[in-house]
Amino acid sequence: MTLKDVKEQNGWLFSEWLLAYPTGWGSICQAARLLWRNLVNPEILVDDETVNISSEDAILSLAEAGRLTIRGMSEQLGVPVMLAFFNQTVTVRATVAGATAEFAQADYKRFNQSMGQFMDSVEIAMHTAR
Repeated sequence: MTLKDVKEQNGWLFSEWLLAYPTGWGSICQAARLLWRNLVNPEILVDDETVNISSEDAILSLAEAGRLTIRGMSEQLGVPVMLAFFNQTVTVRATVAGATAEFAQADYKRFNQSMGQFMDSVEIAMHTAR
């Protein structure tokens, strides 16, 4: 993924990322499934409505909608994160708590170095076998 922009507001970093290609609902759900495994107390919202998920496999059966958001505490990054995927577009929005020195400032280069590999892993998960 390519980082388009990052801004700081009230202790959070708001960023917009661009996928290599527009992606569909099945691929978005596949990425959310990977994230589900790596977040503490994950929560999924579909078009801003919380969805009760009984297992990670249930994510793959979510009814298609315009946006899927997943949030929780990232074990990998050590901070709370929220990723919003927009169906049939290249846009992903990532919000990260500025809870560590690594994420304290909205510096494009530093943020890209900190989040780039994480976001690339998410994009790769979109295209892996279910």
